[in-house]
Amino acid sequence: MNGTAARDALDGAVTAIAAAGCETPRLDAEVLLAHVLGIDRRALLADLLSSEPDLRVQGSAVRAFQDAVRRRAVEREPVAYIVGHRGFRRLDLAVDRRALVPRPETEQLVEVGLALPRGARVLDLGTGSGAVALALKDERPDLVIAASDVSETALELARENGRRLGLDVEWLRADMLEEVPDEFDAILSNPPYVAESERAGLAPEILRHEPAGALFAGPDGLAAIRTLLSQLSGRTRVALVALEVGSGQAPVVAGLTRAAGFRSVRCERDLAGIERLVVGGRGG
Repeated sequence: MNGTAARDALDGAVTAIAAAGCETPRLDAEVLLAHVLGIDRRALLADLLSSEPDLRVQGSAVRAFQDAVRRRAVEREPVAYIVGHRGFRRLDLAVDRRALVPRPETEQLVEVGLALPRGARVLDLGTGSGAVALALKDERPDLVIAASDVSETALELARENGRRLGLDVEWLRADMLEEVPDEFDAILSNPPYVAESERAGLAPEILRHEPAGALFAGPDGLAAIRTLLSQLSGRTRVALVALEVGSGQAPVVAGLTRAAGFRSVRCERDLAGIERLVVGGRGG
């Protein structure tokens, strides 16, 4: 039989990806191989665990898998960009270099939105691929959802995701709240929050491939958040704001949130124990 057994192809890919210093070489190789073979990862694993595996890498799949492994190991391209999609809550989102790869910790913003009153008007500010806005509309169709980004190319990706998923979100191009109507009850945001001083320490996957404008925010990483909270101090209709922040930033952002007029402020930890979310409410 022509080609290479999937198990052998996978082992070679794991070795190459591990040698490049990637953190999850086995998972990466499995996702890439399943993508090339046109099957889901569960089907691949079932075959690999079988006493008589029959999956083989042959024909055009040989070159496609070699190219995918090269992109991961040599170019350190994120797996999500190579396969072109990423799961986020119940959705499968198209992703590419126009926007950040959606992270699991950002799902916490959706959790905050799920607790909003029926019919609330919500803005996902800095939407990127549209992940938060689309997930929230998917799980709470009663909410009126808009999403904004300063990047037109990111908005193109978000619109594409919205059309494919059939979810009704209004897309706005805006720099923070400039020219955004004062009609929202809640604002959820994963803004840029990486300090310029941290640039050199970022993983190659992030630094080489993800859009810098969605990552960096001045010397301490808080420039975008300061601007947003300053703008919110005069928008008293916004009863709730939720901000994703970087490690160690939550105490400062909580203080800025209080100074903007949000009396009830709390910080929420992610699964790694990092204070990842700052949530402010206008109430007492």
